[in-house]
Amino acid sequence: MKETKSGTDILSSWSTNGNGQSTLRNQSSQKINHIRKNYSDARLQSYLLEEVSRTFALTIPALPQELSRVVSNAYLLCRIVDTVEDEPNLSPSEKKRYCNRFINVVTATESAESFALDLLPLLSDETKAGEFELILLTDRVINITHQFDTLQQKALQGCVQNMAEGMAYYQQSVSGKGLQNLEDLNNYCYYVAGVVGEMLTELFCLYSPDINEHKNKMMNLAVSFGQGLQMTNILKDIWEDYERSACWLPRDHFRDDLQSLQDGKSTKEFRDGLETLIGVAHGHLKQAMEYVLHIPTGEKGIRRFCYWAIGMAILTLQKIHKNPGFTSADEVKISRKSVKATILLTNMTVGSNHLLKILFNIMRRKLPVQKI
Repeated sequence: MKETKSGTDILSSWSTNGNGQSTLRNQSSQKINHIRKNYSDARLQSYLLEEVSRTFALTIPALPQELSRVVSNAYLLCRIVDTVEDEPNLSPSEKKRYCNRFINVVTATESAESFALDLLPLLSDETKAGEFELILLTDRVINITHQFDTLQQKALQGCVQNMAEGMAYYQQSVSGKGLQNLEDLNNYCYYVAGVVGEMLTELFCLYSPDINEHKNKMMNLAVSFGQGLQMTNILKDIWEDYERSACWLPRDHFRDDLQSLQDGKSTKEFRDGLETLIGVAHGHLKQAMEYVLHIPTGEKGIRRFCYWAIGMAILTLQKIHKNPGFTSADEVKISRKSVKATILLTNMTVGSNHLLKILFNIMRRKLPVQKI
């Protein structure tokens, strides 16, 4: 194992080296110093969640406190992998190397400090400030990871390893030409989201003996849960992904021709393919709903956390369905009013399977659906 550096040493190295982001570096240096000295573990995770994902910063606190802590940490670990995957300055081979190194960090065979110190100078202007701060604070995040019990750590390690290896594999062939077929899309979604569904199920079952009684059925649905959410994000972010020469759409559903993306517009063929994929995503979200119904009605926090994600994904699919000619994610982004309504209606129905199913069926009306 390499000789480690302290958080202060990492900060000093990052502030004086790298790729010209001097203003951001100086501002972040002062903030990170303050965070290191003054933030408890709980406050640190809450702060980082807010910086990198307002959605999860909103939904994770709905979980019971014990689960909220480990799920927050799990999300931050996955976001570090995402940061590596999304970094345009890194070649596919470099992404694979840093993904593998991060697996070692999570399993405590490499220091978090060395990983962060080597990665930080390679990050470009396209990496958001919150993600820079997350990488700077990797050692604090990992320190929290290693405080969990053995079974919780095993769940987190398995998720990070599968995600990192899968993402690295798909980075070798990512392009603006799309994936070959739906099976490739299914596999990609498994590595970036299905593994998260499996990890969350494992954590839920470790937390609750009542949930554990349904473990086999929930594990069978967990991958669909993740894929429904991930496909919704892929459809929403088509144009932004294409701008960075990435496309996750299956060519076999677009007559093997994604020329409409290259032209920056939607042809009838493109819209037909989009409609089919909306139906596939909807089919997976129906499976996700079945997942929620296996969670005991008394576990309202876990049911809220799960259904909020499903509800917001369904609303996003509705917006895409009604506006298939959209050209940016902002055009199909759900409003704050819709988010608040989803939260309110979920809170009113979460304790009843019957009422929650009624809410789900109302929200998904007129959406196309494909059998999974």
